[in-house]
Amino acid sequence: MPIDENDFIKLNYTGRVKATGDVFDTTYEEVAEEAGIKNEQKDYHPMVLAVGSTQLIAKLHDEIKKLDVGDKKTVEIPAEEAFGKRDPSLIQLIPMREFKKQNIRPFVGMPISLQGNTGVVRTIDGGRVRVDFNHELAGKDIEYEIEIVDTIDDDEEKIKGLIEVYYGNPNLDLEKTEITIEDGVAKIKLDQLAGFEQRSVQDVTLSKFRVAREAYTNIEGVDKVQFVDEYEEPKEEE
Repeated sequence: MPIDENDFIKLNYTGRVKATGDVFDTTYEEVAEEAGIKNEQKDYHPMVLAVGSTQLIAKLHDEIKKLDVGDKKTVEIPAEEAFGKRDPSLIQLIPMREFKKQNIRPFVGMPISLQGNTGVVRTIDGGRVRVDFNHELAGKDIEYEIEIVDTIDDDEEKIKGLIEVYYGNPNLDLEKTEITIEDGVAKIKLDQLAGFEQRSVQDVTLSKFRVAREAYTNIEGVDKVQFVDEYEEPKEEE
């Protein structure tokens, strides 16, 4: 039976730049290691995907809905349907004195955040630093090798998958995360490690909103999502 809109699936994939074959993302640990992009904080396994959501490029969702569990396919995506064409207006020349004011010594390849946008230092020429705020894959045709591993029917497992994708805390133990769904309300009590965040309150709040939005949009029977913070006095040992 083909995958439907709003179905939840487990998906393996490898994304490559079509022209060079360079891997930029994958769910396979051995592929990431071979490509030199392995992230030690990432747990490599099939990702949970709400079909039709904003998790992946729209064309990928369209192709996934033509497949069934166990199917594999290579999907080619032109730049304009992937990460867009390169925009010259997103390349800025920033005076070196602006970096010196912040006690920053820029170098080629250095990531830069400015007014909520992330860029990369491309060149340093005298007193000017050229920063490119285009997506690193902008202007490149890409391809994905995808495999539909399984579908997910359990709503609690669906929400745990969304937490893993959107919450953004690699130390979070999903096995210690409690989820109950009753009368259209999903209550989420995260693992206690979630309380030890290095991110700002704004970033954490945005992450919770993303989880909630994908849950009530894609899970039938969930109309509201509540994150429950609970703190308990530790018991004295005898």
